[in-house]
Amino acid sequence: MENLRYLVENYGYLAIFIGTFLEGESILVLGGIAAHMGFLEVQWVILSAFCGSTFGDQLYFFIGRRWGNSIIARWPTWRARMDRVHKIMEKWHSWIILLFRFWYGLRNVTPFALGMSEVKTSLFVTLNIIGAVIWAVSVGMAGYLFGAVVETAIGDIKKYQMYLLVGVALAGLTFWIVSLILRKKKYSGGAS
Repeated sequence: MENLRYLVENYGYLAIFIGTFLEGESILVLGGIAAHMGFLEVQWVILSAFCGSTFGDQLYFFIGRRWGNSIIARWPTWRARMDRVHKIMEKWHSWIILLFRFWYGLRNVTPFALGMSEVKTSLFVTLNIIGAVIWAVSVGMAGYLFGAVVETAIGDIKKYQMYLLVGVALAGLTFWIVSLILRKKKYSGGAS
């Protein structure tokens, strides 16, 4: 467990940055828990998540803007998710840019779809930054508070803290893998 502690303390912020660049929620909750346990500092967890999420979503937006149509032509199963995002955009317009991080399953495709739309780059950048702040603070603090609740329930958390981190990480990884499989089945017409 000492090796795991070393990895969290020395590479935790980088892992949060990379994890939130790619997807996000589970790694940020883990970062919040690790901050409550004293392995990381909560303000740096939130900043790492903000940077990873902002840069990742900006990249997906610009990929959608530049190569969106050719990517959709190559992977037509993405079309259903694109259509879903565009329908939501018609109704909620700017709100979707602020809140898409909270819609699991549409988080990564939304900035890509927005890049393919008529949304102005300056509007996306501004609202993306504001949305990333809201998301990083709320999810990071939720993880931090979850760590506090577990500590209150268990009592002396020091004996169990690394097991708790590993357990939450495995639960998050399992949830992510299962949701990817279910999403793939849903958007490929049920075929495996």
